[in-house]
Amino acid sequence: MDLKGEYRIPASREKVWDALNDPEILRACIPGCDELVKISDTEMTAAVTTKIGPVKAKFKGAVTLENLNPPESYTIVGEGKGGAAGFAKGSAEVRLVEDGDYTILTYEAKAKVGGKLAQLGGRLIDATSKKMAKSFFDAFTEKLGGSLDQEESPIEHAVHVAEDAVHHVGDAVIAVEKKVEQAGAGGLFGGPQMWAILAVGALIIILYLGTS
Repeated sequence: MDLKGEYRIPASREKVWDALNDPEILRACIPGCDELVKISDTEMTAAVTTKIGPVKAKFKGAVTLENLNPPESYTIVGEGKGGAAGFAKGSAEVRLVEDGDYTILTYEAKAKVGGKLAQLGGRLIDATSKKMAKSFFDAFTEKLGGSLDQEESPIEHAVHVAEDAVHHVGDAVIAVEKKVEQAGAGGLFGGPQMWAILAVGALIIILYLGTS
């Protein structure tokens, strides 16, 4: 999974850099963060509770900062494990560029997931990741004195509506899978109830493809 983004933050580059290395600020901004502990200037451990579609789990992991070039850039490398839900690991290149009284933050991340998370599909994971990134940077901007009262553009609104639709489809797919399992256990294959389940499943697939 590849993910990248750009944000214009109303603060100096030095202030943004310091905030990105402040565990208190990060813990307050990361969605679902239960714990964030700074072990050294380049190492942190974290515990985050998150929900991707129907899968909710508490991930525990470690983050290491590499290739430090303050206050311009660094590389974040991390891995988290969520028990039966699976694991996630990856890295992100973060860069800060001065823009007058503002700072342009860009990042490019590459991640890999396994376990139940990998079974959810790339679209659902991508949508959740983008939504979490937006939540983080909204909170981060607010911490640094920015405003969150900007009106959402029509394109941004359409994207968020599509992302919510993907989440709902993910939940519905899991629900259908459970019904199929129950039907199989009860010897219902070939009966009217099974055909109804398959019809609902086909409709969900059509809606899902329609969002791509």
